[in-house]
Order: sequence, then structure tokens, then C-alpha cells
Amino acid sequence: MTATVQQICNLLEKLAPRYLAEKWDNVGLQVGNPCQKVNRILVTLDITEEVLNEASDKDVDMIISHHPLIFEPLKKIHLNTWAGKILRDILCKGFAVYACHTNLDAGKDGLNSWLAERLGLVHTEILKETFCEDLNKLVVFVPKGFEDKVMNAMAATGAGWIGKYSHCTFQTRGTGTFKPLSGAVPFIGDVGRLERVEEVRIETIMENYKTKDIVSAMLKCHPYEEVAYDIYPLKNRSETVHGLGRIGQLEKEETLDSFLKSVKERLNVKNLRIVSENMEQKVKKVAVCGGAGASLIHVASTKKADLFLTGDIKYHDALKARELGLILVDAGHSDTEKVMLEGVKRYLLKEFKEKGFRDMEVLESECDAELILKY
Repeated sequence: MTATVQQICNLLEKLAPRYLAEKWDNVGLQVGNPCQKVNRILVTLDITEEVLNEASDKDVDMIISHHPLIFEPLKKIHLNTWAGKILRDILCKGFAVYACHTNLDAGKDGLNSWLAERLGLVHTEILKETFCEDLNKLVVFVPKGFEDKVMNAMAATGAGWIGKYSHCTFQTRGTGTFKPLSGAVPFIGDVGRLERVEEVRIETIMENYKTKDIVSAMLKCHPYEEVAYDIYPLKNRSETVHGLGRIGQLEKEETLDSFLKSVKERLNVKNLRIVSENMEQKVKKVAVCGGAGASLIHVASTKKADLFLTGDIKYHDALKARELGLILVDAGHSDTEKVMLEGVKRYLLKEFKEKGFRDMEVLESECDAELILKY
């Protein structure tokens, strides 16, 4: 069974919700028909002519890129320009194009988590929190004897999860009343007669973005034809927090020289730019941010990082790091983001397997390269 473009978009937005994107960004489905069937997906950092040729050669249906092809609203398309040629080729070849950019950067289990994992960091946490999920309380009334069935269905979809505990609910018993009217097909009682039924009130907590799925699961297994339930917004803080960068520990303390050799190997880069004069300096606590993360230099220092690794470091960024006593490593913009190719592939294949989409392939682009080469 294959998935549609829309089903794949839904999976990607579960990983990297679109509301996490910066206001200036443009993420989501950029080109394509949501109803189109997809067998093969190509994951890339950028959409270039080389990537489109690769997608065509590999018989790809959908391209998932990190950097959006379309940033600004289009006012015209001239086919003699680079952008016009790219869009013409995409439309002619029937590719669907999806971009997950700053929302993937900020996602709880997104690009920066994969970067920290690739570099061997443990006990990681978000470097700078930017968004906390809203919480809702769901209250539903269930006839006695069906409370476990409804509770389990909601819990399986994500309701009632608090820390390391699942199936968290509060249940009280009472009497429910209803009178089936003409045309009703009541599970209990008769049309035209007032019924009094022993019911259980189930209260549970859920993150706002899961509300639709949890309510759907609850309604599906609830025995009543018409279900009475309430949803209340809460001011409690959710445990699902999103944000930029990651900070964690190396398995063991090592010298800067040793760590840099490990970075080159793990990220497959030949050259690094560093701000430090002592290659024997000890490194244990490391902060990372894929892409251009210079804005987090002060945050990394405040959180007592020994070293901060990112890309696109400028002269004054280096000065600031030196003044703060922070080792700064510039591993390149794209080389700190390429982990998204494997990360998105791994995530999608896992989701496809769980949802029964057996005829799906996800490929990593072989065309991505650092635009500014060092020699």
C-alpha cells in the first residue's frame, strides 16, 4: 500500500509542526497535489537542477527539502531564470515538493537532536526553549462497564501521559439522563422514554496537537450514538518543549584536538574553523546548533558549555566567543544540517511500517555539497 502526498505531509507535521517555523519562513507543501500517490521519496537539503536530475533518474514522486524552494510570494515566473527553470522542471516531471526548515530545527526530536546524537552527546536538553505545547483536559461520560475500553483507546493515542506514567485519569460515578427522540438508535433505552443510566465520568489530560486524534479514537470505541464530552484549555505547562540547539555531555572528557578529529569523522568534513588557542584544552559539555546558530553563543556560555559547534560563524561572533571563554567550532552550514537526510528517512520508514505503508522507499540525495569550498 502506498501513501498520498497529504498523508506524508501529516507525518512530517507530526515530527515538525508547522507552527514552530519562524515567521519569515515558508514551510509545508510547496508544489504538488495532496491526493497524488507516492512510492518513492528523495530527501535533500536544497532543490537544485542536479537534485531534480537525480530525482528523475531514481523515479522519485516526492522531494522533501530542508531549505524551502519558495521563500517569498511569487509574482511572476520567467522560464529564462533559475527559479523559473526549476519550477518548470518540477511541474513537468510531476514532483511534489515539501519543505521542513526552521520547524524541523526547533522540533523536539528534529535536526538538532539528530546532530547531538551523531556527535555522541548524552543527557541532552534543548539549548534555548522557544515553544511549549498547550494542554487540554478531556472529560467524557461512559456507561458503566465501558470505562476501561474508552480509557485504553485514549491512552493509546496519547492522552493521560504525565512524565513516565501513562493511562492517567480520574474517574467518578454518577447518573446520566437522556431521552432518545424519533430517528435515534440508542445503545441503551427506548425511543420516547427518559432513561437514567449509571455512567463513569473520565477526566484526562492531553497535548493540544493530539486533541483531534484522541477525540477521534474515543468516539470510535464509545458505545453511544451521541457522545457527551468536554474539552477544557489548561494553563499547566506541557512536558513537550521545542527549541533551538542542544546541549549535552560527552561520554568522557577529552582534549579539543581529540574531539575535533571525532567531529570530522562523524560529520564527514575535511575542514573546521575554530576559536581556541589551546588544542589540549579539555572538553566535556558541548552545545550544538545546525546551520547558522551564532545567535546562541551567549546562551551556550550561560549554560556553561565548554564548546559550541555550529556553522556560518562571522568575525564578531568569534570575538564574542573568545571574550566569553567559549570554544567555538564552525563545521559549516550544510555539514551541520546533513543529518536531516538520515533523520527524516529513518523517521518516515518507521512511521510507514507502523501504518502499513509497505511499498514506500525513502532515499537520501547524493548531490548535496557545501557551496563554499575550503582549500
